[in-house]
Amino acid sequence: MDFTVPDEARETAKGVLGFIERYVEPLERQHADLLAEERHRYDDNGLLKPEIRALKKQVRMASAEAGFYTMFGDEALGGGGLGEVALVHIQEELNRVCGPHRPLVHENVIPSVFTNGLSPILSELKPDVRERYVAGIASGEKTLCFGLSEPGAGSDVQRIRTRAVRDGDEWVINGSKQWITNAPYADYCILFAVTDPEANRERRGGITAFFVDTGSEGFECSSTIPILGHVGSHIGIVTVDNLRVPDDHVIGTLHKGLSLALLGISKGRLSMSAMCVGLARWSLERALDYARQRETFDSVIGDHQAIQIKLAEMAMDIYAAKSVVGRTAALVESKQRAIKETSIAKALCTEMLGRVSDAAMQVHGAMGLTNEMRLEEVWRHARTLRIPDGTSEIQRRTIAGRLLAGDSEL
Repeated sequence: MDFTVPDEARETAKGVLGFIERYVEPLERQHADLLAEERHRYDDNGLLKPEIRALKKQVRMASAEAGFYTMFGDEALGGGGLGEVALVHIQEELNRVCGPHRPLVHENVIPSVFTNGLSPILSELKPDVRERYVAGIASGEKTLCFGLSEPGAGSDVQRIRTRAVRDGDEWVINGSKQWITNAPYADYCILFAVTDPEANRERRGGITAFFVDTGSEGFECSSTIPILGHVGSHIGIVTVDNLRVPDDHVIGTLHKGLSLALLGISKGRLSMSAMCVGLARWSLERALDYARQRETFDSVIGDHQAIQIKLAEMAMDIYAAKSVVGRTAALVESKQRAIKETSIAKALCTEMLGRVSDAAMQVHGAMGLTNEMRLEEVWRHARTLRIPDGTSEIQRRTIAGRLLAGDSEL
């Protein structure tokens, strides 16, 4: 099996990093006082301040103009059509070089599959509706959120209770959503609701996806959900109260919305997995630098076997995860069935990043606990990633289910 990264992917990765160096870094320096500390970026309600939102939008639109923001989008939507092999290389390189939590870089230069950019679900919009909205999303001017999870329906999405009832040529929707990424800031929402209660009760679907303007009467992001000690958030709770949505804003086939929720899930999990590999490599590089410089007992700590073992185990973890991501990306790009493989990659890589970031902090000793080193940002981020896009337990459930069904090739 050839794991050579295509020249196009290598050159595009260099282009992305060059764009960040030329365009984003000057903005970061210019607005350093605003960007450096979370307490300066968020207001008292945990929402990004308008100045930060404007800067993020500026970067999105510049990235779109440069061709990076939409490069993984479907060509039918105006995207670049780059495949999964290029995706994982570019994501890995971006995170290896940039490291964690740079508010103007992450999710702005390269968008999330589900919250920004040309989501594959947009291809299921009716042509006239698609024509009305897609250009603004592709340009980075407008963003999306993905309204599926609810307080009682996370991993078990068939349990959603939001209801949509037809009223003439409109649908009236009532319910609530929780854990919705980008909900406090999104212009549009891909909103899922039960439209056939009987089919839903029997777990035969009965759920429909709607394209919703978040400025519509009856749609409200009522609060944010800060997590793991952060003072603000991009995750929100959505309340839907007698929201009226035109019938032509139904996405795809009526009652078959859950199949749409799976569109792009392989690409999304691969993107997250590659991000983990990149952040793990960033962490290892910092641990290596520190091990070469920090002295104890009359020698650098890299000479001590205890530190060498940690560094070696970090490298072993990263190499294994990188190999899994590369093979899985090749399977997905070649249109092979790779359900268990993407679940393996997601679970393995998110857990790997937790171990590697923890080891990197340990190599640094007390310095690893400081905000200055930024390692704690990777460590906190790694802990969150074991839950979204399917928890580690759900990934194992999927893997075991595929194995028991006869898909045991590895």
